Amino acid sequence: MSVGSRTITGPRGWGRDLWTGVRFAVGGGREGWIRTLLTALGVGLGVVLLLGAASIPTMMEMRSQRGDARQPMESEQSPPRSAATLVEAQADTDFRGDPVRGMLLRPDGDRAPAPPGVSTLPGPGEMVVSPALRGLLGSPEGRLLRERLHFKDVGTIGQAGLIGPGELIYYAGSATLTTDDGGWRIAGFGTRTKSDPMDPMLLVLMIVGCVVMLMPVAIFIATAVRFGGERRDRRLAALRLIGADARMTRRTAAGEALFGAVCGLAVGAVLFLAARRLVGGVAVWDVNVFPSDITPVPGLAALVLLAVPLAAIGVTLFALRRVSIEPLGVAREGAGRRRRLWWRLPLPAVGLVLMLFNGTVSGRDASVNPYLVAGGATLFLLGVALLLPWAVDAAMARLRGGPVPWQLAVRRLQLSGAAAARAVSGITVAVAGAIALQLFFAAIQGDFMKTTGQDASRAQLHTMLPSHEVGTIRKMIEEFRATEGVRGVIASIDSSASRPGPLRRGEQFRPSTRVTVGDCGSLREMAHTGPCKDGDVFVAEDGSGSVDAGYIAETARPGATVDLAPDDGPGKPPHPRLWTVPRSARTVESRVDPTGQTAFGLLVTPGALDLRLLDRPMARAMVRIDPEVPDAVEHVRNTAARIDPRTKVFALQNIARDKQFTSLRTGLLVAATATLALIAASMLVTMVEQLRERRRLLSVLVAFGTRRATLAWSVLWQTAVPVALGLALAVAGGAGLGLALLRMAHKTSFDWSVVWPLTAAGGGLVLVVTLLSLPPLWRMMRPDGLRTE
Repeated sequence: MSVGSRTITGPRGWGRDLWTGVRFAVGGGREGWIRTLLTALGVGLGVVLLLGAASIPTMMEMRSQRGDARQPMESEQSPPRSAATLVEAQADTDFRGDPVRGMLLRPDGDRAPAPPGVSTLPGPGEMVVSPALRGLLGSPEGRLLRERLHFKDVGTIGQAGLIGPGELIYYAGSATLTTDDGGWRIAGFGTRTKSDPMDPMLLVLMIVGCVVMLMPVAIFIATAVRFGGERRDRRLAALRLIGADARMTRRTAAGEALFGAVCGLAVGAVLFLAARRLVGGVAVWDVNVFPSDITPVPGLAALVLLAVPLAAIGVTLFALRRVSIEPLGVAREGAGRRRRLWWRLPLPAVGLVLMLFNGTVSGRDASVNPYLVAGGATLFLLGVALLLPWAVDAAMARLRGGPVPWQLAVRRLQLSGAAAARAVSGITVAVAGAIALQLFFAAIQGDFMKTTGQDASRAQLHTMLPSHEVGTIRKMIEEFRATEGVRGVIASIDSSASRPGPLRRGEQFRPSTRVTVGDCGSLREMAHTGPCKDGDVFVAEDGSGSVDAGYIAETARPGATVDLAPDDGPGKPPHPRLWTVPRSARTVESRVDPTGQTAFGLLVTPGALDLRLLDRPMARAMVRIDPEVPDAVEHVRNTAARIDPRTKVFALQNIARDKQFTSLRTGLLVAATATLALIAASMLVTMVEQLRERRRLLSVLVAFGTRRATLAWSVLWQTAVPVALGLALAVAGGAGLGLALLRMAHKTSFDWSVVWPLTAAGGGLVLVVTLLSLPPLWRMMRPDGLRTE
């Protein structure tokens, strides 16, 4: 480097030139600080999302650790009763679609362990609750839930016992819970749960999703560090006038960008810490976390802190590669020179080749190379972004004539189409990636959904009562039928019956069959009984073939004597409870009930059997609710909890989704929401900066009598044309990337219906940002903008 007669080369020269650029940025007066602040804000918004992405591993690990810490300690055998044990039973429920986790506890002594986050175990009739549950119970919306959780609130569960601040969870004390009545004795809490390996298709989905979410962030950071390009060029020309050479001026420009990037890091860190404090009260797609969980992984945070300044230097030097900076002005090479297409097309092509080189990912045994998939997706989306400036130049070169606002917009795009393309390249990449992901989602979701066999049209809820007392079971059926919003109850009491007498040669257990007790209406839902009255008995044949017909024939036949006592196994003294199947029992064909189960064995009406003979009967009820009654489901759950807090209530559904698929889809939706918010904010900052750059030009046009409406429409067209071209590229690029993903998954279905909503959302986002930029545009269109010093 040379300044006057001195020559400085090497790292020392680089350092001096960069420092000169920093001094220019600091001492540039009001205009320089505004430019630096806009750059810092643009970079800072990107840094916020990068730090958030770097916090995801910590967030997942902390949530997993707290979830494992509160799980009852597992053991092959129940520990012996002592002062340091307790009996627990799950008492989960749901309220208006939100899960409410509950557990009943009865300590065996004064040294019984407490769950994490609980200082003192609740006594009988008492409960400790999470802050979110207490807030819900105290609100008008929680009235029905208060009726269900009829315990006294005596304490709060701390953060150590909660997965997230919005979790609904309680621990209630019980005085009657025993191991004979559905409870389980434990010696403590804390167990490591094993997670299933991720399906290869879901792994590909996650990798591509991360690339799609982070690529727009990198593009916006690269755009932000180039703010103020025109004023910077004039300063560099002045620097050349006092003796600096071309390399020095470029490195000085890189120093200015470096200062803005460092300020952006500081702004991003401050915004990240501020958002971190507020995140505890916000739930996105039913996901929320504690502020302390949002802690970037040190290595990833260091990478962000290093990559952003280096990117600022690299982008600036790359942008000036075709700029000739002379003492009397700046000339851009290729002003009127068309952009080359030949070097842009190989990037998406190479990206597709890398992805397809991984091979197929269908099947649990398939292998996924994350580097090939991530690298291929990155190259493809980068290629789409690089095609946009060429598309803008190619389209603008062919446009002629039109209204005055249109001509102003076209001329501006012809002179600086690259800046307009950079402003919308982020939304182009985001929409293209979102289209590819949605096409992949639509094609593979059938692989992660299974038919349950349940029929939600015949019944909507299925309840199971862990009580073996016949009186409690009868009470359950009666109270369900009297519950508000219930149109019908298909109730049954299930037990078993076996062949009486000792074991025969070669037998390990006596042949047995199921005994189902219910009224005629309920039995008709389980078999084609025909005429039925109380006192009838039926022998149901299992048409599915899943039950050994010989076992049924030995026990469930007219006139046979069966033993209703439990089979305690060989060597145990028998205590028979004999009952004779009436000879009038009719053989009927079974049918699938609303839960998807097929009845078999003995179907008995209550008048034909003394229920006290049954061994450990289990009650279950399938409930039909009236859709016209608000909160009918919650009334049923309240009835179930009033009978016994451990009563299980399940919603019947025809299709069940894979949990990994559902959680990954939720995570990508959360990330997409954050990325779109960043895109909107960054585009607004970029647009304001571009208007500020053209403030003098706008003032000149207004001074010469140009109407403000004409300029406003011109600005709108300057945004709309690149956006339209960008969205067209996004549709084509998203379809291409989606087809590559479908080929990897061996899928052929292509659902065009997911393309247009995303394209419309991208266009709508840009329209909103453009409308928000009109107030600052209106302020800049004043003749006094020509005033200068």
